[in-house]
Amino acid sequence: MTDALKDMDEFRIGSYAPEPLIFEQSGEGKAGVYVPDSDVPPVAPTEAIPAALLRRKEDALPFPEVGEFEVVRHFTRLGSRLFGVDANFYPLGSCTMKYNPKINELAAAMPGFAGLHPYQPVEQTQGILELLYHLRVFLAEIAGLAEVTLQPAAGAHGEMTGLMLIDAYHRSRGEDRPDVLAPSTAHGTNPASCAMCGRGLVTISVRDDGLLDLDHLRANVNERTSALMLTNPNTAGLFDPQMKQIADVLHSKGAQLYMDGANMNAMLGIARPGQFGVDVMHYNTHKTFSTPHGGGGPGSGPVAVAEHLRPFLPVPQVVCLEDGTYAWSDERPKTIGKVRSFYGQIGVLVRAYTYIRGLGPDGLRDLSEKAVLAANYLAARLAKHYHLPYKGPFAHEFILVPQFSEQGVTELDVAKRLLDYGFHPPTMSWPIMHCLMIEPTESESLATLDFFAEAMIRIAGEAAETPHLLHQAPHTTPVRRVDVVNADRKPNHRWRPEGESA
Repeated sequence: MTDALKDMDEFRIGSYAPEPLIFEQSGEGKAGVYVPDSDVPPVAPTEAIPAALLRRKEDALPFPEVGEFEVVRHFTRLGSRLFGVDANFYPLGSCTMKYNPKINELAAAMPGFAGLHPYQPVEQTQGILELLYHLRVFLAEIAGLAEVTLQPAAGAHGEMTGLMLIDAYHRSRGEDRPDVLAPSTAHGTNPASCAMCGRGLVTISVRDDGLLDLDHLRANVNERTSALMLTNPNTAGLFDPQMKQIADVLHSKGAQLYMDGANMNAMLGIARPGQFGVDVMHYNTHKTFSTPHGGGGPGSGPVAVAEHLRPFLPVPQVVCLEDGTYAWSDERPKTIGKVRSFYGQIGVLVRAYTYIRGLGPDGLRDLSEKAVLAANYLAARLAKHYHLPYKGPFAHEFILVPQFSEQGVTELDVAKRLLDYGFHPPTMSWPIMHCLMIEPTESESLATLDFFAEAMIRIAGEAAETPHLLHQAPHTTPVRRVDVVNADRKPNHRWRPEGESA
């Protein structure tokens, strides 16, 4: 047993006794809060609310009756069972679930930011306007593009905004280009964004090495082509060295290159999309620049554009005036208009600004170098035990395929078994079937990477020698293996008292 694995049992999730629901801990007469009698005279129902709309006593809602200490203990115990990045390694490929510095949270919660109202006059909001202005300038510089809008509320919203900008550009030239190209390994949001913008999707093949098929692209670019949507580095963790050629093919036919910037944490300070021909891209600031975003939010998807697309950016745009003060400007006659209420996901943007200022240019580059190093280190350690369908070097993530079909062990079994070792499972079965997509991020120490590698190697051994352990995993989590298909198709979200039918 290696040093990295010697004390792994200490890192496993412990066994848990069943925790009754708060309703099941209820008892008539228990109370946690004592409210004094009202000193306001009662109002007859007919004077304020029609009697027919009032709830009768016999129809009272079945709220649980529990003491304050019971409530505290109940939710404390539940909190100890949560699986999150602050407690566990979370190598969820394509999602960048990394450590979020707590100073970012403090900055976003400062009363001067959190207490603002979007309708306050600019004289009272100079601080946040200055922050937003400098953030958009930073993001434009990092992308190597001309200007950034901070309005889009998430990555998919950024995609939609980018396609709207490209469409407005083509229409300004008297062109109607209804087709958008995307590789077969594209994020699912790419075709969804096309549909939202009334564009048709043409799928471009990916070669066996995981990179875009340049010949297939050439054969499909024509006067109907609006843009190609391309993630780079792609979902296999590969940086496509053909980017300049891809851009040239598109531009020769008047089409645009849209880059999905979901994986920008692989190349901050190393490569700038604008320099290899990208016309428009979105950031996932909640991933690249740190915001806790498990469970579907919050997010932010700023969009950066080349010079020729600047006139079409959404308004209002935050600007710096000649006297050094900041304001909102609507002076953009070709704008596509507003794409979000108010001015963007301000809390996420404050966190992004704090993260960028805290690291600086050298720190951002160091971040990406560590993310790339961590991914390639893990890939090298696991290559003898799992199949790597694509050759490195990898960017920030890589995919591997468990090959234990003779033992009947699937990628789901491997993922569930990882929970027993205290690790969140990687992304499964995307962008190819039966794979695991692993993204260690730049946050993890070498010791953590070694623990994870040793766990994966041990699981490979278990698959060969004791596959039943994997079939029944996880064994040590509060909830054991669930019927995920039935849970998706027939969800049951409501607690009912014993004896009450669903």
